[in-house]
Amino acid sequence: MDVSSRPAGDRRWLVYLLIGLAFVGVYYLIPNDDTGRIARFVVYCLITSSAAVAALYGVRRNRPRPLRPWTLIALGQVVYAVADICFYVAHYVLRDHSYPNVADIFYLGHYPLVVAGLLLLIRMRSPGRDMPGVLDAAVLSVSAGMMSWLYLIGPRARLDSPLLVKAASLAYPMMDLAMLAVAIRLIMGGGRRPAAFTLLSTNLLALFAADSLYVLQQLDGSYAAGNYLDAIWLTSNLALGAAALHPTMRQLGERSTQDADTGPSLARMAVLSAAALLAPVLLLVQSAHGDMTGVPVIAVACALLFGLTIARLAGLVSAQRRLAITDVLTGLYTRRFFEAHLPIEIARAKRADGHLAVFIVDVDHFKSINDRYGHPAGDHVLVEIANRLRACARAGDVVARYGGEEFALLFPDTSPTELPGIAERLRHCVASSPITVSADTWIAVTVSVGTACFPLHGEQPSELVAVADRALYAAKAQGRDRIVVGRAPEPPAGRMADHAAMVDYLRHVADEVDGKLAGQEHSRAISRWAREVAEVMKLGPEAAHQAGLGGRLHDIGKIVVPPEVLTKPGRLDEAEWELMRQHPDHGYRLAAMVPDFEVIADIIRQHHERYDGSGYPQGLSGTDIRIEARIIAVCDAWAAMCSDRPYQRALLARQAIQELRLGSGTQFDPDVVAAFLKLQRRGAVGTLRPIRPATEEAQDRSYRT
Repeated sequence: MDVSSRPAGDRRWLVYLLIGLAFVGVYYLIPNDDTGRIARFVVYCLITSSAAVAALYGVRRNRPRPLRPWTLIALGQVVYAVADICFYVAHYVLRDHSYPNVADIFYLGHYPLVVAGLLLLIRMRSPGRDMPGVLDAAVLSVSAGMMSWLYLIGPRARLDSPLLVKAASLAYPMMDLAMLAVAIRLIMGGGRRPAAFTLLSTNLLALFAADSLYVLQQLDGSYAAGNYLDAIWLTSNLALGAAALHPTMRQLGERSTQDADTGPSLARMAVLSAAALLAPVLLLVQSAHGDMTGVPVIAVACALLFGLTIARLAGLVSAQRRLAITDVLTGLYTRRFFEAHLPIEIARAKRADGHLAVFIVDVDHFKSINDRYGHPAGDHVLVEIANRLRACARAGDVVARYGGEEFALLFPDTSPTELPGIAERLRHCVASSPITVSADTWIAVTVSVGTACFPLHGEQPSELVAVADRALYAAKAQGRDRIVVGRAPEPPAGRMADHAAMVDYLRHVADEVDGKLAGQEHSRAISRWAREVAEVMKLGPEAAHQAGLGGRLHDIGKIVVPPEVLTKPGRLDEAEWELMRQHPDHGYRLAAMVPDFEVIADIIRQHHERYDGSGYPQGLSGTDIRIEARIIAVCDAWAAMCSDRPYQRALLARQAIQELRLGSGTQFDPDVVAAFLKLQRRGAVGTLRPIRPATEEAQDRSYRT
């Protein structure tokens, strides 16, 4: 019968542990004199031998895969049990107290077996090289090695004793130290930590602790056979036997799924900090006692700990940078990386007088996949599409997840004539075969592709993305599962009529959003206030016009937010907030479809950024946010505070003023807050008007470009 099918309530390990601990109690009840010496010897050896039997039985019963690590550990316990029998027979039966003797050969011989088994377990559990685990284990091992040298190995080495005795005396702490280093590496590494892991770790740490205390007691002459150290040794043996009997022992060899260093936990940080500070503390102690013999060892340890700490910090920085630019689900680059890398590639293409291609890929009917098969299946589809797109890209190309079901690609050194072929290859790569999501379920998936090329379709990042985005929307409008190459910009005179019509449509979208949210005007009021604030700040007529138009259209992205979220009569949960937080990006993309509207699109996208950098969607701060967007942020907040919402009554004017002042310098630009409050004191802000269905032609004409 397979172990995985056995009942989870298998308690053989617990019964063994409890009986073993009872025998430890019996061991200490037996008189420690000539009358009880043989009985104590028998009980002690029975416990250590039972651990060897339990380890071998556990390997046979639980059948871990592969068998070698646990087999080596079990054989190590067999050798250890033989050593105990040899030791007690020599001491209590034969009265032979010579040192070293046959028992020491077996005691020292069990270490290589255990260390080899642990190294195999570590190799099985750790993904790749697992450098964070290696460095953390190295820090603790260096500190332990320093302590062992100062208080165990060094004093033993300085004793005036025969060569064989000195060699054996030094071999024990050195073997213990080697085993401890491997044990620490196992404990600090990744992988599952079931009950068997805890029991095995207890065995290793308890054995090291008992051996170290034994050496210290030997050095100061306080060791006596049968003292409390026997309890630690025996408990260590019982823990190993219980670990081998536990059903979870076969899980210890399972490979860790952790592939990124997200940083050490608070507990690990505390342990590592204590280990790193141990060297200077010991230096102070040595100095206080006037003992300088250990200074060279401590100095070397300090240097090693410093180097390991720097290496660990460098690894954390590298891992965090990698996480910041890597999409968690697909493993592709993030949208932020794409947008940061696009200007770099454009600058490189300019210097080389070359070309750069931008592709935006959107999964067709992705919502229906989630609705029909569930979100886990949708995630699987996205991962597979990401893999297929990555396979179609060259080594130097950038493949990023641009949005929920959208991907963006940068192909350097790609001319306009190559765009259709590459776009078609990307489309075919995804649609060529269905995606299998389970043993009996596969999904046929198609994508639409829009593309643009530098410098034909624009020389600015926003221009290229806008052209590729318009091409993508054209592909979807033509029926999806196709490619469209963006059109080069036309002369301004030829597009003015379309421009005005598109802006009018966006105003209509803004009114539609306002109508869904409340019975009072919103975007129109923000447009008025933003234009007046810009004038108060003396930003010039162009900035005032852009602030007014950006304020008029700032919420158009909410048109794609599900109505049940947009009009929910209560506070939004985290998932709903995530949908709502996407509306600046949606608004940006809608506005960017209008020729020459890149500035307005940027203003719309940035109106929820915060002055201290805690806003969204890009996390911009200070003057990195356009001044028009900073103005709209203040006006938008005032409008929200002065409107009745299902979950919040409108604030009084004095309360809203106080909120703006509290947010000045953090959420809002202090200069903008000052200008807005100046208008408010003049009475120029006024109250929000009821929404009227008719368009105010006079006002709308002032917004036309």
